Amino acid sequence: MMFTLHRAGPADVADIMLLETSTFGSDAWSPAMMLADVAQPHCYYLVATSERSSELRGYAGLLSPQGAPDADIQTIAVAPDARRHGLGRQLMLALLSEAELRGARRVFLEVRADNPAAQHLYDTLGFTSIGTRRGYYQPDNVDAIVMRLDLAHGAAQKAEAGSDD
Repeated sequence: MMFTLHRAGPADVADIMLLETSTFGSDAWSPAMMLADVAQPHCYYLVATSERSSELRGYAGLLSPQGAPDADIQTIAVAPDARRHGLGRQLMLALLSEAELRGARRVFLEVRADNPAAQHLYDTLGFTSIGTRRGYYQPDNVDAIVMRLDLAHGAAQKAEAGSDD
């Protein structure tokens, strides 16, 4: 399955929210929060469609002010029928490349402790666990594993070359 990525804008928020609420349920962002992030100049959001359809199959967001040393993966979601086809990796690599372009040296993220598939993806991209935030995901009271990737020039390309997916 092949996917096309493009920069998200306010017009994409309704489709993003359909996937957001179906994926994250009680942890879902509100439409106002998503719109604010997508429209924020320090954020970089991508949406993915399959080559067969214009239907949204995934999205991901990065907070990375130009020149700041640290960037944060804000969110990532892939539709159930698009999982295990490399879309999560494709989205993450695009965000890591953007973080590098903006001058980031480190990228951070939180991942649910009960999501081993996402943890595996981040491990294969070179992220390492640096701590735990107890009860971070509410109202489910699920811990977050905090992860960090130290970027070196071309880190996203190196991660892509080392892909085992």
